[in-house]
Amino acid sequence: MGIDDTDFRILEALLNKGPLPVNTIGPKVYLTPGSISTAVDRLVERGLVSRVVSLTPKGNRLIAPIFRKHAAEIRKVFADANPKELQALETTLKKIGKRAESLGAGVDPKCLSQR
Repeated sequence: MGIDDTDFRILEALLNKGPLPVNTIGPKVYLTPGSISTAVDRLVERGLVSRVVSLTPKGNRLIAPIFRKHAAEIRKVFADANPKELQALETTLKKIGKRAESLGAGVDPKCLSQR
């Protein structure tokens, strides 16, 4: 669809969280300060985000349908789970995420999957 994984993560964060400071986006999408700056510059050049790092209308038109498709795929994956199970999973994942963030701020999760 014309975007790579990094661009998707940044655009998706902005779609769901609204405008964010660049230094807040980096940790949310597992990018170093240098990488997030480069990525944001690239998205600004493409007219997909403003330098304040909010979605432009063009960026919203690009990411909204991509994210809808992504969300539909996620719903398919979890189709056999009932609402109570999904709530328990969400609670557990949030707890684990907060703990992981406190233990290893700035750790790229891709490195962990290679162990």
